[in-house]
Amino acid sequence: MKFSRLLLVFFLGYLLVSWFPKTAFWKKTKALNLLKEKRTYYPNAVWMTKLKSKASEAKAFVKQKGYNNNYCFLIDMSLSSGQNRFFIYNLKNDSLQSGGLAAHGNCFEYWLEGHRYSNVVGSGCTSLGKYKIGNSYTGKWGYSYKLHGLDSTNNNAFERTVVLHAHNCVPETEVNDEICQSNGCPTVAPVFLQQLKSIINTSKKPVLLWIYE
Repeated sequence: MKFSRLLLVFFLGYLLVSWFPKTAFWKKTKALNLLKEKRTYYPNAVWMTKLKSKASEAKAFVKQKGYNNNYCFLIDMSLSSGQNRFFIYNLKNDSLQSGGLAAHGNCFEYWLEGHRYSNVVGSGCTSLGKYKIGNSYTGKWGYSYKLHGLDSTNNNAFERTVVLHAHNCVPETEVNDEICQSNGCPTVAPVFLQQLKSIINTSKKPVLLWIYE
């Protein structure tokens, strides 16, 4: 009888240990509070080819629309959130200048598994498409930039208060795990925002931000 109880306790403990790390509560807690193991993701031909293709399209777009033709910001949502996926691209030199982490929208779920995109007001999701980076302001999330959606997939961004801002939950370097999630904003690390500010605030023309998958 005692052996059966011990076996049952062991079995239940095993189930708990196996199940708990997969829960939304644990994933969000880990993303927000726990130390993260650093990791380096090496660029591969697939996403570099896609980056170059998007940069080529962006170059034609900024020339046509009168945007900043030295730099653009490209965010590849097909990459892991623990991986650099917010890229500062030098259009003049046709080269990747820098990269940082970026959070994606949780669609107002406690923890969103995978990716979901929406342009609906109140959705809390990331919206794919091109954005014009607008005026800066200091609000709930500190120093931020208003975003104006330029496509049918993101033209509600301004009304949704989807903005470019920083948060301490976003690590400065690549990590092995997923990072925190936002309510639809492309949220970056405070240090990385400083890099973006140096370009945005000295530009006489609007800077293009493009979120794609």
